[in-house]
Parts: sequence; C-alpha cells; structure tokens
Amino acid sequence: MESNRGRIGGGRYSFHSGHRPRLSAIHGRRRGVTCGMPAMATVYVDFPATISENTGWSNHDRSGILKTPFRAKITALGTYVPPRQLTNSDLEKMVDTTSEWILTRTGIHTRHIVDRGVAASDLAVCAAQRAVAERGIPLAEIEAIVVGTVTPDMLYPSTACLVQHKMGIPRTWGYDLSAGCSGFIYALASGAAFVSAGMHKKVLVIGADVNSSMIDYTDRATCVLFGDGAGAVLLEPAENGEDYGIIDFIHDVDGSGGPYLCRPGGGSLHPAWLPETTPQMHFVHQDGQQVFKYAVRKMADISVEILKRNGLTGKDVDCFIPHQANLRIIKAAADRLNLPDDRVIVNIDEYGNTTAATIPLAMETARKQNRLRKGDMVLLAAVGAGYTSGATLLRWAY
Repeated sequence: MESNRGRIGGGRYSFHSGHRPRLSAIHGRRRGVTCGMPAMATVYVDFPATISENTGWSNHDRSGILKTPFRAKITALGTYVPPRQLTNSDLEKMVDTTSEWILTRTGIHTRHIVDRGVAASDLAVCAAQRAVAERGIPLAEIEAIVVGTVTPDMLYPSTACLVQHKMGIPRTWGYDLSAGCSGFIYALASGAAFVSAGMHKKVLVIGADVNSSMIDYTDRATCVLFGDGAGAVLLEPAENGEDYGIIDFIHDVDGSGGPYLCRPGGGSLHPAWLPETTPQMHFVHQDGQQVFKYAVRKMADISVEILKRNGLTGKDVDCFIPHQANLRIIKAAADRLNLPDDRVIVNIDEYGNTTAATIPLAMETARKQNRLRKGDMVLLAAVGAGYTSGATLLRWAY
C-alpha cells in the first residue's frame, strides 16, 4: 500500500452486458439548471460555441511565493443538489426491493437526481457560485480550481476547464482529480498545498458528481445507493498567529481493491467502440460485501491514526464529518472514536452517496444545524473506489 502523508502549514511532509433501462421516471427533458442564486444567470449544459477571453499570464500577486509557509483555511462553502428526488418508494416500483430494506441496510430515505442533460460541471458551477457569493469576492481573485469527480462531463476537456468558462473566471488554471468517494478530501489537500506553499492565495476546491449517469437502475445493489450533488469551498491562507485551517492529512491507496468497485467500460482498456465492450460495462459494478468490510475497518483506522499522530483522541473532536456511503459504516467509525451522536454529522438519509460531494454537503448540514462553529476541531474521513481513503484534521475558521 502506498501512502501520501503531509502536514499543512509549516510542518513536515513525507511522501511515503445489457440494455440501459428507460429512465423517463427519473430524468426529465429540461436542458438547463438554475442554481437558485440571486442575480445569477441560468447555467446551460450545451457545450460552449465560443472560447472565453482567458488569455495572457496571470496577473495575481505572487511575490510571496515560497517565502513563508501558510496554513490553508476554509473561508466559504457552497453546495447544490438538483431538485428532483428519487425516493425509496420510487425504487420499490423499479427493482425488487423495499423501502424498509434500503433504510435498514444503508440509512437512505431519498436521493437527488439530475434532469437529463445536466452534467457534473453544471452542479459544480452552482455550488461554486454560492461559495464565491458567500465570500463576496470578485471572480478574478480565484487563482486555481481543483475538481474532484468520477463523472466528468467528458474525458476532456476537464470539468475544471468547463467550470472556469461557465463562471467566466479570468486568468486561472485548474484540473480534475479522480479518487472516487475520497475525491473531495484529496482535492482539498491539493488545494491546501498551493496555499500553504504561498503559490496561491485563493483556491476553489469542488467535489461534484452525477452518479445517475453511470447507474443501472435495474441493479438493486447499486441503484439504491447513489445520488447527485456538488459542494465547493474556498481556501485562503490563515493570518499570522491564527490557529484556524487545515492541520494535517493522511491519504492511502490500495489498488488491490480496484475490481470490487469500478466502472470498466469507456477507458483505454475497454474503449466504447469495441464490440466486446458491452453496454453493461459502462455502469458501476460493486461487490458490496468486500467494499463494506474494507470501508468499515479503514475509515475507523485512518481516523484514529490522524488523531493519534497529532496527540488527540475522539474527545478532542468537536465535529466528525465522514463520507456518507452507508450509515453502518459511519456508526462503526464513530463508535471506534467514542464520539457521541451530536458530534457526528449524518445526512445520508436525504442525499444518499453523492461520492465527491458528500463531505461538503455534510458540512452544510452541520452549519444549518449549528453544529459547526468557528474554532471547532473538525475531522473529515472518506473511503472510496480504488481503494482510496483519507482523513483530514482542521480547525473551522468562521
């Protein structure tokens, strides 16, 4: 197993076959998505016919590069889920399942699903617009965009490029990061590294996925689990003397788990045009038992490890925000940390597993419930396809 570990903000770094079902009941015909933001234009999914005027070198002030290490802090948060819902009762009519079975096994009541033609970049833009509006900054101040996603609009251009164009952010750069359900915390660590090194002062980190685009709604093992959504945060350097921001992270990958949760079709190994690449290969395939056993152990292990490395225990955690894959996995990790329910954020019942969007969506849930306050010690943890896993320790800044 390869491990990628690092302390943020002046500390150490050590880099150790079938037919697709008709989804008319799920996907509508509307070709745009409105974010519900005042004075914001509707975002349309049609590929842009023109290229934005994003020419020339960045004019951001970079005089302080590498002179002083900074701790990166989250200064704004925005989330978005599509309005259409797919409930357990709806799924009872589509596959051999019951609402009680789904709820008992997963903790999920409902999930949000995009209309036909709405892509990951559209959800990402809505979430990012809300984060930027909350911070009240000009778009021109955003220096980099990192998007965690496993459902990009297309293989290229990247979702980050599409977000930049749709938002009209001038003179920035960015890229996509694919780490399954760990995508947001991996993207968060990447963005924080730019801020910590003094390379950038404002980095937009986004987790966005349209899982319904790769789910077989005749497969009970997967269709009950996933939803669509997006979340975005803005990262900036903490002020001198501030104790806020990202303290530490631990990330692990274990590629031996790849076959247990994958989407085999469409890549260079099984190109879409090959006759042997069946339609079924373009859906998500999961060995639920294997993934569950690994996730139960790994989320708890990596959470304990990051706390121990920083001289902390579960008693020091004010808010535990885990990836929302399964309620039983969340409870197992919380029990291992001896955390009471009021310190554990759970919203899987209303969103399902939105992969890279679960953690920022859970951050928003915590804020709305007044369970995430300035100065709180926050623990993030995730396990995803790959396998990937990670934990992030931070002090909430606002």
